[in-house]
Order: sequence, then structure tokens, then C-alpha cells
Amino acid sequence: MLRRLLPLLILALGVVAFLWLRATRPETASVTPEERSWRVETLAVALDAHAPVLPLFGEVIAPDMLTVTAPLAGRIAERPVREGQRVARGELLVALDEADVRPPLEQAEAEVADRQAQVENERVRHESDRDTLVRERELLDNAGRQLERTRSLVGRNLASQADLDAARNDLARVRVTVAARERAIAEHPARLQSLQAGLARAKAALDAARRDAERSRVTAPFDGIVTRIAVAPGDQVTARAALLSFYPENGLELRARLPQRHQAELIDALARGERLEATSDDGARFVLDGLAGESDPAGTEAIFGLEAGGAGLRPGSLVAVSLSRPAVPDSLAVPYSALYGKDVLYLMDESGRMQRRAVTYHGEVLRDDGDRWALVGGESLGEGGRVITTHLPNAIQGLRVETDDAGDEGRP
Repeated sequence: MLRRLLPLLILALGVVAFLWLRATRPETASVTPEERSWRVETLAVALDAHAPVLPLFGEVIAPDMLTVTAPLAGRIAERPVREGQRVARGELLVALDEADVRPPLEQAEAEVADRQAQVENERVRHESDRDTLVRERELLDNAGRQLERTRSLVGRNLASQADLDAARNDLARVRVTVAARERAIAEHPARLQSLQAGLARAKAALDAARRDAERSRVTAPFDGIVTRIAVAPGDQVTARAALLSFYPENGLELRARLPQRHQAELIDALARGERLEATSDDGARFVLDGLAGESDPAGTEAIFGLEAGGAGLRPGSLVAVSLSRPAVPDSLAVPYSALYGKDVLYLMDESGRMQRRAVTYHGEVLRDDGDRWALVGGESLGEGGRVITTHLPNAIQGLRVETDDAGDEGRP
């Protein structure tokens, strides 16, 4: 009997133990779900006028580069300069051999002297012809009177027919001589003009020879740098052959391709007289002088004059610069981490929640520490607000955030 009741007794004891343990278990504390907040950094909104920068990449050129050419064929006698040398105004650059320069000059001088002698000879000849014409006309009158006397004598049988023919021949010869003399006098202006034209040509050739003689010895017209040397002392060169080039050190320009979308903005700024500067990483400062006269689908070249720095720049150097564009009023510089796309950022409201704001992207600004920040603006930005600069992958309207920022992180 006891064996039959024992399993039931054990089962009853187990049930009682379970009920006692359940009754004496500790009460579980109720858990209230708590909203999570994200720690972020913020930037105080302080609207001001900021000048966005435009990164450009251009080539340095020397618009006033001078190429020295040989004025005539000859041998190089002197070339005291070397490639890349800085020379002062008046220093000798290159000179041709005097033995090649003198003969053309002396020949031109002799030609002028010969032409002057011909002109003077023509004047003397003309004066002689005029004096001789007076005498020849007297002879013509005498020959005419002699013919009349002979004709009278023949009529009285005091002279022969042969005498009459001789008188006629003398008169004819004198007439021919007078006519030739008159023709020579009439042709004098044309002959003199022709000789004077030849003299003018000779003088022009002499001027060219003197010019070439002066140019055969080239000195620096300004302080600058020598480049593109193509000859050495002793070389034989032809006329108009390039010898070397020379450019002013302070006359360098930067030509950079300007995107089409920025052209109108910069043209308007130049028309208003604004000064737009561009700086390179090595401290060289350029000033925008204008835009090139021609363009292509990629844009137009902007022309910058070198104003300061750039001691190591040379024509052909490739330089990256940042051009300061016209200032944008009521704008705010923020780190790129604050932007979502290029037209959205979030503000932190008083309750610590993210508020989505649409903004307009105006470019980027260069901070004093070298960082580049985005420049934005828009009516949704208000003074005193705080821009969330920490980029959250799960950013959404109303998301709870918290910060322990003490204030503004700084502006460029």
C-alpha cells in the first residue's frame, strides 16, 4: 500500500515546493524604455560676408619675353651670359664679330657717297648746259645771218651755189646742236629726280646697315632672366636666326582655365572695379587682370598678374592657386561634415533634436589653418542657432542629440 502511495506523495511534495518557490520569488522591477541620444559637435550660426575660393590650375608665362635674332649673317663673337642667369639692364647679352658687321656698313656708305656725287654732277652739267645754250643760240643767229648774206651774194653772182649749200649746212648743224642742248635741259628734272631717288635708296640702305650694326651688339633692355640660348661663341649664324630669349623677372603672368559657370560672376566683379586675388601654396600672390579674348567649350583662360612672391616661378611652371571670388553676404562657413549632399544640414533646437534645413551651396572658403570649409546660405539659417557638424549616418528630422560644446568652433 505504502509503495503505491509513495509516488503520489513525491509528486504532491514537488507541486507544493513549486508553488512555494513561485509565491516567494522576488518582484521583477518594471523597465521603462528610454530614447537614445547621439553625442555631436555643433557650430554657432554667425552670418557674415565670406569670399568663396575657386581652385584653379594654370601655367606661368612671360608675355614680354624678348627673342634676340641676328640682324645679319655672321659669326658670334661674344655671349657672356648663360641659361637662367639674372642680368641687369645694360649688360651685354650677345655680339656679332665686327669683321662681319663693318663691310656691309662701309659698302652702304660708299653707295651713298657715289649717289651724292652723281646728283652733284647732274647739277653742274645742267648749269653748263644752260650757259652753253646761250652761246649756241648766238651761233644759230650768226649762222642764219650768214645764210642770208650768202643767198644775197649768190643772187648777185658774187658767190657760188656751193657757198650757199655750206651756209645752209652750218645753220642746220647749229640748229641740231641747239635742239640737243634744249632737250638735255628739259630732261634735267627727270634725271635729277631719278638720281635723287637712287640717293634716297642708298641712304635707306645705309640706315638699315647702321641699324644692323647697332643690333649686332645686344644689351639687356631691362632687368630679367636669360633663357633659350641657341648659340655659342664662334658659331656662324644666318640673318634672322634666333640667338637667345630674355624676359623680365617681374612681368610673369598665370593663365588658368576658368569654368564657364563662373565667367559672368568674375566679369561683373571686374567691371565694378573689385580686386580679385589668387594665392598659391608657396605664397605667391596673383591678381586677376582679365579674361582672354578667345574661349572654347572647356572655358576661358583667366589672366593673372604676379604681384608678390613666386621667386622660384619660371615660364612653363604649372601652379595650383585659389582664387577669391566676390563675397557672398549673409553666408556661413561650415565643415563639409555638416552637409548632407550639398543642400542640406541640421540644426540643434532647444530640446536637443535635429532640425533639417535646406541651404544653398556657394563654394568653399579657405581657413587660416589651411582647411577648406563649405560656404552655405539660406533663409532657414538664423543668428544664434547651432549647426550640427558631426556627420551622422542615421541623421533624420527630430533625432535626439546632445553636446557639451562650449561655443563656436571658429570661423575662417
